[in-house]
Amino acid sequence: MNTLLRRAVLSAGAITTAAALAASSVAPAAAAGANRGHDAAPARIGLPAGFPPESIAIEHGTAYLGNRVDGDIYALNLATGKGRVLSEGAAPGADCQMACGSLGLTIDSRRHRLWVAGGGDGDARVIDLRSGAVLAEYQLAPAGTSTFIDDVFLTDDGAWFTDAFDNALYRVKDGRVTKVPLRGDWVQVPDEFNANGLTTTPDGRALLVDNSATGELFRVQKNGTATRVDLDGQTLAHPDGMLREGRTLYAVQSDINAVAVIHLDRSGASGKIVNTLTSADFDIPTAIARNGGRLYVPNARFEVEDTPSTEYWLTALATGRGTGHGTE
Repeated sequence: MNTLLRRAVLSAGAITTAAALAASSVAPAAAAGANRGHDAAPARIGLPAGFPPESIAIEHGTAYLGNRVDGDIYALNLATGKGRVLSEGAAPGADCQMACGSLGLTIDSRRHRLWVAGGGDGDARVIDLRSGAVLAEYQLAPAGTSTFIDDVFLTDDGAWFTDAFDNALYRVKDGRVTKVPLRGDWVQVPDEFNANGLTTTPDGRALLVDNSATGELFRVQKNGTATRVDLDGQTLAHPDGMLREGRTLYAVQSDINAVAVIHLDRSGASGKIVNTLTSADFDIPTAIARNGGRLYVPNARFEVEDTPSTEYWLTALATGRGTGHGTE
């Protein structure tokens, strides 16, 4: 991803959260040293130098992270902090419209596959989690158009993708790509990142999509009809990746280094921001996933220059156990 462009959009589109919001400063989970199993893992896990992340998906204690510049997929053992490149992205000098990146990720546990949103080239691919081989590639939006495939979520109806630069979702089912225009309450803000994080409603009947430009959350039917979620008059400061656990929705707010905790009704039509998680270890978080009693957040660090020696890391937050239903 072009980090300067993304940083400029973040600054232009930032929305102030209501002053009445209750914020909790959550220390990285290192204090849980007396715990066992998942909770004994390190609280801050370094990534390879020069590996700028923006996405995360976790299964069986392994975190999969996408490199937003070259598209590499990194498999990281959360207990040991050791990892390896599972799948290589673009070769140096590859011809890409914006970046040959790996953005949103979601895991198909049944088939041992990883779905990857491809960013500015308007594409997506499917990777074998055992071998790292690319099993399928899909051109969602025509290359060269104004597109940015930002996130992906797998449902019974196929794999759904957001496009930050176009007011549409894409669905891949049985190898076929369908464009689903967003309508209803959805308002597209020109020249900014719009549709971003993606998950499902608690009842599973619709999608939840956040808009980074307006700070709003939408309940989206499978035909593209979007209804603004009533958050009791509040908005989110540049929402990014999301994780839903039952009726609790975690929405990363990258521009203010925070994670909003939202309690939803069963249909996802309304909710209330009940808490905000923060950490001194955050440096522009963009995604979120759970492993055991911890939430893991990659720090994109958009405000620093991306060089081969730039440091990147995951921040772990101890929150109690849960089961995740979405990632960035």
